[in-house]
Amino acid sequence: MKENKRKSGILMPVASLPGPYGIGSFSKSAFEFIDFLEASGQTLWQILPLGPTSFGDSPYQSFSTFAGNPYFIDPEALMEEGLLRKKECLSFDFGSDPEKVDYALIYKARFKMLRLAYDRFESSTEYERFCDTNKYWLDDYALYMAIKDSLKGLSLAKWPEELRLRRRRNLIEARRAHEDEAEFYRFQQFLFMKQWMKVKKYANDRGIRIIGDIPIYVAYDSSDVWAEPGLFQLDKSLTPTAVAGCPPDFFSPTGQLWGNPLYNWEYHRDTDYRWWVNRIEHCFKLYDIVRIDHFRGFEQYYSIPWGDETAENGEWLEGPGYSVFSAIKSRIGEKPLIAEDLGLMTPGVKKLLKKTGFPGMKVLQFAFEPEDCEWHSPYLPHNFRRNCVVYTGTHDNDTTEGWYKSLKNNEKKAVRTYLRVNDGRKVREELVRMAEASVAELCVIPVQDWLGLGAEARINIPSTLGGNWDWRMKEGALTDKLSSRILEMTRLYGRLPYAECPEDQEEKQETGKSIKKSGRRS
Repeated sequence: MKENKRKSGILMPVASLPGPYGIGSFSKSAFEFIDFLEASGQTLWQILPLGPTSFGDSPYQSFSTFAGNPYFIDPEALMEEGLLRKKECLSFDFGSDPEKVDYALIYKARFKMLRLAYDRFESSTEYERFCDTNKYWLDDYALYMAIKDSLKGLSLAKWPEELRLRRRRNLIEARRAHEDEAEFYRFQQFLFMKQWMKVKKYANDRGIRIIGDIPIYVAYDSSDVWAEPGLFQLDKSLTPTAVAGCPPDFFSPTGQLWGNPLYNWEYHRDTDYRWWVNRIEHCFKLYDIVRIDHFRGFEQYYSIPWGDETAENGEWLEGPGYSVFSAIKSRIGEKPLIAEDLGLMTPGVKKLLKKTGFPGMKVLQFAFEPEDCEWHSPYLPHNFRRNCVVYTGTHDNDTTEGWYKSLKNNEKKAVRTYLRVNDGRKVREELVRMAEASVAELCVIPVQDWLGLGAEARINIPSTLGGNWDWRMKEGALTDKLSSRILEMTRLYGRLPYAECPEDQEEKQETGKSIKKSGRRS
């Protein structure tokens, strides 16, 4: 029997896993979550970006495109290796609320704890091989973070000019002065990769694929910008000439000013998209499937003049189009990518999506906007095509319980009418069922929607600072009863790993006809 193309999974950030050290990690909880997925018939685990977080704690604003978040390193695994002691770990304050991440406390405690492990660590062939294999990004990242620490965390924009511009003599001096601290950051990345690959292998061995997530843009305050400024639209002092964002719309009268430096696409083309190829190739070491955030930025990107306080004066400019994906394909072959194509879909974006063949995204919460009252929304299941990924909501949406409660009465009525329910308390469960029942080949449900949680469990409110990315799942929330319910729905709608699907039936029928015609017997 062929592997089923219809798959389902759960969106669960690593940071949101339960555990005793203030934030989710590659710990026992990660392996238990994978066991839960397997028992529930799920074959996908979608996570958020794994990079080290910076100001605002957003995984979409990272100090490096290639590095991993040291917060996710499991202290108990280090205890087993003799690098940490239980008593030491318990002496740190990671916060008192097991259902919230206190990033300020995590920042203060985590690196001190990892430093204790580093002081006891002895280099090995495995470590040396890791450093050599990842040298193309690791050395710059390690030095960048070491210099940053010596400057008490100053953003790249405020670094002394000689260091910001990487003047040769000053760079040599910095490497010498910060050699030990840079090695400490290499050590962190070694632990991160070693532990994550164990988690990934455990998942893959149980038929579960990891869906990773990468932002299209990188943070200005990052080793990527510092190490290769030619990749970005910067002037000679490394100041951006334009930044990324979104134009004004109904929801945001002044638009969204993200502030990320824009790519110098001409330079990328001249280098045959080397950086993008390396980035995607690295991603497929970490993940099995990769979701690319803000896919439309490859077709056209919104450019806002540097220094503007809003996005009102920006303009749409031509992106690289298919050429970047052609370069990736020619170098590393066909890879399973998901295009985040939410929002306004211009003819150009639709054409690019079709040419790549990537599945786009369908978010059911977007299907009931007032202007879509005639049921023409592309986010309604009766308008789906198979090559897509359906979600009830994403990390940027409220939970389905919170979303429904926030709707106006006429919008609630539209939701209930489409779902054919009279009781608003049944909306969440029916929306999940509708996603699973849809023709979309991939279905991903946020864990909060299986748990029936409200707005208190929301991951992120876009364009806001504070109170985001800090939700954690309660210990013991994933019960056998819930697992059985998920398994039942997964089986009902043909999403089990090797469920017999229409293609199998068609193949059997064709084979039967062929045998009958030729007179052969099996």
